[in-house]
Amino acid sequence: MHWFSPIIPIFMTHGNVGALHALWTFPAIIALALIIAWSAESAQYFMSQGLALALLAWFQTAPEFMVEADLAWHKEVHLMLANLTGSLRLLTGVGLPLVFFVSYIYNRKHKNGSTIHIEKAHSIEIVFFAIGILYLFVVYLKGSLSIIDGMVMLGIYLVYLFFLTKLPSREREEQSSMEYIPAKIIGMKGVYRTATISLLFIIGGVGLVLVVDPFIESMKSVALSVGITEFIFIQWVSPFLSEFPEKLSAFYWAKKKHGATMGLMNITSSTINQLTLLPAMLPFIYSYAMGGITPITFDAYQKSELFLTFAQCSTTILLLVDMKFSLYEAGCMFIVWCIQFFVPSTREVITYVFLGWALLEAGLIIFKIKSIDVADNFVSTYKRYIKI
Repeated sequence: MHWFSPIIPIFMTHGNVGALHALWTFPAIIALALIIAWSAESAQYFMSQGLALALLAWFQTAPEFMVEADLAWHKEVHLMLANLTGSLRLLTGVGLPLVFFVSYIYNRKHKNGSTIHIEKAHSIEIVFFAIGILYLFVVYLKGSLSIIDGMVMLGIYLVYLFFLTKLPSREREEQSSMEYIPAKIIGMKGVYRTATISLLFIIGGVGLVLVVDPFIESMKSVALSVGITEFIFIQWVSPFLSEFPEKLSAFYWAKKKHGATMGLMNITSSTINQLTLLPAMLPFIYSYAMGGITPITFDAYQKSELFLTFAQCSTTILLLVDMKFSLYEAGCMFIVWCIQFFVPSTREVITYVFLGWALLEAGLIIFKIKSIDVADNFVSTYKRYIKI
């Protein structure tokens, strides 16, 4: 008899033995998330921080890509869109606010603890976040996602990645303020440092890809055991679980005195991935499954989900254009997300709430009560590092 036999009945509700895997997959996900967080934290001193976060986002969003690819292959458009919109609304409505809250709790004694000031070079992420949202609106207006759309979205991402490669690496901070392992890594010499960072990226990334399937399946078994429907699971539970690694690494940085920006941009990099690369692959897989080039078309309900996602993401961008993220902004965003989650019938109302909020933020900009620092920062960053 195994030591864990007394708890087996808890996980066997409705015959879901697969939930037992949660006993090892959950701690494995935490460990792997920390490994790739250490590698990205170390890599930012030898490549641009934005590029390090983009590499991190590739590994962290791999689970989400796998889920979406499977749904596209099985031509489950309703669930595919549920997963895509749910993941984007989780990143902006939960991920960004929680990063702020973690930072605020750990750093509230410091000056300006109620506001995160985003570093100038990260204007690139914010601008491409905005571009991705604008193209999402184009998809909404068309009511379809085609291979042409996929090519445009891929192009947007490649330009974004090119910009990041042009940025310089960060100046080293005092190693005493870093965690033990990243501090030891950046203290290594030459090839040993590069090899260690690469190895950590590979171990963390490959490990996530291997562990994520049993992790999601075990969590799905638990969710279904307590009566969560398939649609709710696909829209909220599955994205939350597949995005769990990036939230862990973002919170890891947010608790540091100077790490809040990196935490916010970790979430933002993952959002850009899911606004560009993720939808870009879907029409290709869907067309292959259909046996010929076929656009993914959306019905009225699916378009309403897209529009709500567009409204929420647009509000997020307008909050970030001054290169700041404050306590009231994080708090309000989280509260509005909670309402749409716990009271699904209010989603139409919530759409108008976000649109009204976006118009309010736009009004503050028009009347010069709020500045658009992201524009000046992007232009100066482009002229200094990227201009071809």
